[in-house]
Amino acid sequence: MTVFPQYCSDCGSALDRKHIEGRDRAYCSVCERPVYRNAKPCAGVVVIDDAEVLLVQRTNPPAVGSWSVPAGFLEVDERPEDAAVRELAEETGVSTAPGTLELFGTNLVEHPDGTHVLVIIYRVHRTVTDGDVRAGSDAADARFWDVQALQDSDESIEPSYEPILKAALSDTQRDESTSE
Repeated sequence: MTVFPQYCSDCGSALDRKHIEGRDRAYCSVCERPVYRNAKPCAGVVVIDDAEVLLVQRTNPPAVGSWSVPAGFLEVDERPEDAAVRELAEETGVSTAPGTLELFGTNLVEHPDGTHVLVIIYRVHRTVTDGDVRAGSDAADARFWDVQALQDSDESIEPSYEPILKAALSDTQRDESTSE
């Protein structure tokens, strides 16, 4: 579902819709320009320990109550890897250095309100982290889960992250088996 803004953020005029660059866009007739809606950038970390992954139980929308990757929005002047490390510490009490992170992938998440979030996902092994796992201020719980055990339980995984968690564990297990 595409949600269009109603008013121009520059002049406050009501926006029209106009077909520009192959899509319908909000358009300000007063400013004579399209109003682009870009995905909000986020960063997160998948912390792996053998067949387990560190997850947080969400207390904020979307997917309140589900288990998810520790992640959050970038500050305006923050590099993605710095945001990922900051969010990991804030949500789980676990810390690591930005240089230990491996870029794992991206995930475009559409929220029920029509906003889109582009999550830059990093992966790190637990052996290069410090701290005791504890739920931060915006998490109901934080702990390492065996993904299969989590799937077999009554708990839910935030739907947009489930494939990423499986892929991160699968890649790690494959890397470990080839290095033996």
